[in-house]
Amino acid sequence: MRPRHVLPSGTELRRQFRLADSAQQLVGGFLLAGPFVVTEEVWVLAASMSQIQAALTIVLVALIGYGALYQADTKRDPDDEQQVIGVPIRFLSLMIVAFGSVAILAGIFDAPATFVGSPPAVPIAEVATVTARAISVGAVFSVVGAATADSVF
Repeated sequence: MRPRHVLPSGTELRRQFRLADSAQQLVGGFLLAGPFVVTEEVWVLAASMSQIQAALTIVLVALIGYGALYQADTKRDPDDEQQVIGVPIRFLSLMIVAFGSVAILAGIFDAPATFVGSPPAVPIAEVATVTARAISVGAVFSVVGAATADSVF
């Protein structure tokens, strides 16, 4: 159990999550996401994944992120941080950055049209499904970069 920060009045202090923390996560997330967004193998893999595999990949991203933030970094305690509906804001930010950075880069680089195709030649549902799966694969790497940047800086 980690010691909690308590004021003399008995009020517990929560670690403030700052905009700078999100900025650090963004740098790390974009840095590691880039190479995977433009790699054909990721898109071929995503096209062959089942819904269960995609869901397990999303769970893996969350587990890696949580572990990197709160298990690998012994100075952090999720109970000491600001929360939304019982979930630490830092962790929510990490998930948004992990998936969001991959999605943004995929859109900027036009990766779905390049690797999957465009409507009407390819149904929009297929493009969306493969893109979502590719984003989940890229997020595995993005979350590592984002969490590392958040912990180091």
